Amino acid sequence: MEAVAKLRNCPMSPRKMRLVVDNIRGKRVVDALSILRYTNKEAAVWLEKLLLSAINNWEQKSEQDGAADDYDLYVKRAQVDPGSIIYRFLPAPQGRAYRVRKRRNHVTLIVENRVKLEEE
Repeated sequence: MEAVAKLRNCPMSPRKMRLVVDNIRGKRVVDALSILRYTNKEAAVWLEKLLLSAINNWEQKSEQDGAADDYDLYVKRAQVDPGSIIYRFLPAPQGRAYRVRKRRNHVTLIVENRVKLEEE
């Protein structure tokens, strides 16, 4: 069984977010949480909250007695897509303007259990 958590319009460049997402893709949830907790990037804070949300979604969806630790959850898919771009302008010499692109991203995180349950 798998559960999905999405983070939409995160105010960070997708390129910066992908640097951290690549570290946790395919890892066990416990390992991914420890990696994110000790990664010194702003993206790690956003992804830690998202991963905890995905774990909670899995627990509510499975309706099993016991925590997620018993079922060997892992990050099945972690994907970062570009979001909308907000344009701001800075003054430049000779009456011109420089365009500043404030990028955003969308993150999709899917967790799944490796241990198959007896009912399935």
